[in-house]
Amino acid sequence: MDACREILTAGLESLRLSIDEDKIERLLGFIKLIEKWNKAYNLTAIRNREEMVRLHLLDSLAVLDFVEGQRVIDIGTGAGLPGIPLAICLPEIEFVLLDSNAKKTRFVQQAILELKLKNVTVCHSRVEQYRPENRFNTVITRAFADLPTIVELTGHLLGKGGIVLAMKGQSPDAELEHMPQKTTVIPVQVPGIEAERCLVRIESLE
Repeated sequence: MDACREILTAGLESLRLSIDEDKIERLLGFIKLIEKWNKAYNLTAIRNREEMVRLHLLDSLAVLDFVEGQRVIDIGTGAGLPGIPLAICLPEIEFVLLDSNAKKTRFVQQAILELKLKNVTVCHSRVEQYRPENRFNTVITRAFADLPTIVELTGHLLGKGGIVLAMKGQSPDAELEHMPQKTTVIPVQVPGIEAERCLVRIESLE
C-alpha cells in the first residue's frame, strides 16, 4: 500500500486538504475492503489499487469543501462513493448512504463496521420511496442521472435552504438549460486524473 499512500498524500496536498494520519489509514483501509469484496460483489470496474485511490478516494474528496450543513445524503452510493471518503474526513457530519442494490449496501454496511464510522447510516431503498424523519442540508450524487431527474427524485429529501451537489464529467450544458433552480458549475481538478470533472451546485427552490 506504500504507492497508494504516496498517491493519496500527494493528492490531498494538491487539494489543499489537511487530513490526519488516522483518517488516511481509514481511507486506505476502505480501498483494501473494496479490493477484497470486489470479485464477489462487482463493486467497481477498476481493479488497480492505485487507480482506485485516484478515481475513488481523490475524486470523492475533491468536492469535500462544497458539502454544507450537518446532514448529508449520498444517492446511488454504490460502493460507498463519495459518501464513505467524505464521512471519514468529516466525522462531525451525519451521512446517509442510499442505494437500491442490496449487494452494494451490504458491502457498505460491512465497510462502516470495519472502519468504525459512527456518523454513517446505510439505506437499501429506491430514492423515490425513501422517506426520512429529518430532511437533509446536502444531497450529493455521483453519475446517478441527468440533472432534471436528480432534482425531481430528491426534492422531498431537501430541507429549507438545502442544496444538491451533482458530480459530473464535462459540464452538462444541455441539462442546465432545463433547470429553473439557481445552478453553479464548479470546475473540479482531481489530482492524477486528466479527464474533465465538474460539480453542479443546485439550490432548492424553497
